[in-house]
Amino acid sequence: MNRREFSQLIAGTALSGALLPAGAQTVSSSTGPKFSFMLWALTKQAPFDRCVEMVAEAGYQGVELVGEFQKWSPEETRRIMARMSSLGMVFDSMAGVKAGFAVPEQSADFATQFAAQIRSAKELACPQIILLSGKRIQGLEAGVQRRTAVENLKHAADLAAENQIEIVIEPIDPLENPSIFLTTVSDGFEIVRELNRPNVKVLYDIYHEQRAFGNLIEKLEKNIEWVGLIHIADVPGRHEPGTGEIDYTNIYRKLAELHYHRFIAMEYYPTEDVVTSLRKARVSAQQAMGAVR
Repeated sequence: MNRREFSQLIAGTALSGALLPAGAQTVSSSTGPKFSFMLWALTKQAPFDRCVEMVAEAGYQGVELVGEFQKWSPEETRRIMARMSSLGMVFDSMAGVKAGFAVPEQSADFATQFAAQIRSAKELACPQIILLSGKRIQGLEAGVQRRTAVENLKHAADLAAENQIEIVIEPIDPLENPSIFLTTVSDGFEIVRELNRPNVKVLYDIYHEQRAFGNLIEKLEKNIEWVGLIHIADVPGRHEPGTGEIDYTNIYRKLAELHYHRFIAMEYYPTEDVVTSLRKARVSAQQAMGAVR
């Protein structure tokens, strides 16, 4: 898809050029990282509103969404935003674009869906959008999907920049999704470096990277300026940090040493009382990071 075609699709969605509302929280902070929870990991335990309340009670500042908002009515959106405000919470990041940015035949759908996601992000005062690459196409000439990814992300970055929104691309490990194109942060960092856009970074999911590739800290050290968001869960089982094989104390200390000031989002299945578990996860991270400062 060329730039003109992409722009025509964007224009067809009647997207306004308004920026994020005043007071919307940015994805970085000079006072240290903030903490969030990817809400899908809790929604089997309680309704949406109660999940948000539990995350707030555990001392977090944000929650992240994976498309729940696409079913909300305008009235429900207003009610939820009022409740978030009353709890001192923000939507710090959101997924929901189903078309893959690296799949050539999905480029038109990607453009349309991304434009709609921008509208939703502005409506929810969310400054960051998570994007997935889509499936790996068997038999396609080497390099085609990489070039498709760069081209689609280039145009998406332009639109996002106009609306003061940041993009993070998320690799998923091949054990969880054997058919996905982007499987490791190493390839993700290569793509964003080639793009060289300040508003396109990588979602470094520690859980996904450890399952298939490891070498977690060296990748942080070499690429920290391109890390836009951290996701946390332990291996195996996707449970709390400290329940598995990842040394999260060392991960957090390294993030502090590297002056990481963005959101750290827990994305795990609690094995004990939700509020107790989330609070422990946050406090242990803050203690480990404080030991370096």
